[in-house]
Amino acid sequence: MARHTESVCKICRNEGKKLFLKGDRCNSAKCSQTKRPYGSGQHGQNRKKLSEYAIHLREKQKCRFSYLVSEKQFSRYFKIAAGKTGVTGTVLLQLLESRFDSVVAKAGFTAGRKQSRQLIRHRHFMINGRIVDIPSYRLKAGDKISVKKGSEELIKTIIDSLTPIEGVNWLEYDKTALKITVKSLPEREDIDPTVKEQLIVEYYSK
Repeated sequence: MARHTESVCKICRNEGKKLFLKGDRCNSAKCSQTKRPYGSGQHGQNRKKLSEYAIHLREKQKCRFSYLVSEKQFSRYFKIAAGKTGVTGTVLLQLLESRFDSVVAKAGFTAGRKQSRQLIRHRHFMINGRIVDIPSYRLKAGDKISVKKGSEELIKTIIDSLTPIEGVNWLEYDKTALKITVKSLPEREDIDPTVKEQLIVEYYSK
């Protein structure tokens, strides 16, 4: 997405939801959304009731910011999802979840998608034995992610500093061998249950 120069904590506060843009810090008491669970700015605590359009827009923006994609990218993902068989909202989330940067973060190898993107661009990870430096690369069932030779200590240090995560059903990962295998695309129950994808579909249907 386009470079965001302001505090990312403002994004979470304005969207009214933790988007984990600062990785593990978002799970701590230092999280701004936990300390001040209302919008940023002088009138943050006095926001008016949202219109129907604003509710749809906010849900789309929350999802977009969470996956760190631009408006143009998100719109393209929706068009791809709408052209595939299946429930459009679920397919959209599957496309976003199967991004390279999202999978690396989901497996607990980085503190979040932002760090995943940085490390991928710096060529620390490989897919099926080849270096890939495109965070948006879409993974499919059977793909294997590994750490480039020479980057093992860096990734191990990051993993050791993070709070352990629960198992992810559609991924198989070994934090000792530093390998991730995509077993299948995620089912809807494997994806953040707080995302209301139907509101996003309705936003683009207007």
